[in-house]
Amino acid sequence: MLPKRAKGVGVELAPERINIAQLRKQGQGIRLAAFTSVPVPEGIFQDGQIIDPPALAEIIQSALAQSKIKAKRVATAVPGRDSLVRLIPLPAELDDQELREMVLNHEAGLYLPYPREEADVDYQKLGYFVDEDGIEKVQVLLVATRKEVTDTYIDTFQQAGLQVDVLEINSFALLRTIREKLREFPSQEAVVLVDIEFDNTEIAIIVDGIPQFSRTVPIGTFHLQSALLRALHLPMSRDTQVLLQSVIIPTTTTDEMRGVINPTVDPGTAAMLRVMGELIDELRRSLDFYLSQSENLEVAQILLAGPGGGLVNLDEFFQQRVNIPTVQIDPVAALSLEVDEKKITPGQRPGLGIVLGLGMREI
Repeated sequence: MLPKRAKGVGVELAPERINIAQLRKQGQGIRLAAFTSVPVPEGIFQDGQIIDPPALAEIIQSALAQSKIKAKRVATAVPGRDSLVRLIPLPAELDDQELREMVLNHEAGLYLPYPREEADVDYQKLGYFVDEDGIEKVQVLLVATRKEVTDTYIDTFQQAGLQVDVLEINSFALLRTIREKLREFPSQEAVVLVDIEFDNTEIAIIVDGIPQFSRTVPIGTFHLQSALLRALHLPMSRDTQVLLQSVIIPTTTTDEMRGVINPTVDPGTAAMLRVMGELIDELRRSLDFYLSQSENLEVAQILLAGPGGGLVNLDEFFQQRVNIPTVQIDPVAALSLEVDEKKITPGQRPGLGIVLGLGMREI
């Protein structure tokens, strides 16, 4: 007898564009009810943070009108670089209220790089385990971000006439999209998620579907394209979609695996490969750091995601450089969605993992 609650939508705010998706259940599956993607001009984001909420709110309103979505509630996410994620073990005998008090009022302050009162903190109890001393513990996932960041996101949507139902972290939304893929791996195997976005790359090491380690590297599709354009003496551009969709990563030779670029490769591609090599080096450092602290853990696979994760032959490039099996994630296929290719081009698909994960949260 109660009125049916209106469906929310997933809205991904990125420095170069806004993605909006609405998913609906259809029998045992899911269908994409609506999708739109609109560019964001320079000057609205700075270093990944919103600096012009009114202008961004207008773009959100315009994008919703374009997609013909009439919604008042949305799910959205903040970048991983603005957040802190930690797994912490706590005494198993704590009841729910005691656990909440300990996490929010004590443990959070031990891990935050800024004062506790400046943070918005949340947590999730994951499960119980017995530590090396034979003591039963409960594992808790702690998540925090600065209040000024969450306040800015909420204020931006309020100015757009929307209520934020869900505010999470980009990587969590992406994990929701690929969760069936992650279930293929046993608990003693780690998966490395490399999410190549516009101005950074999020590296996360996942075990049992839970991020154990995460790091942000300031290299993204904009840096790859800028290196290419600069080498070819072409004007700079923020629109990375068209050019990067046409790039094919050349097959890596033995010399190139040692860091020597093939002289037959054109200057633009060579410049881009050098930047990609820097990203590979950062990935190796992250793996070495994490594995040095983890016993009996094997890295089974690298998953490439994000707008930059769909570059042709990029999986082969990573696999040859890091010597770990690598696959490119197609978020649409991961959710078995039926989509109209006139609305979503093949080049757009790799970059939809976050917005589709946000839409999943709402259904």
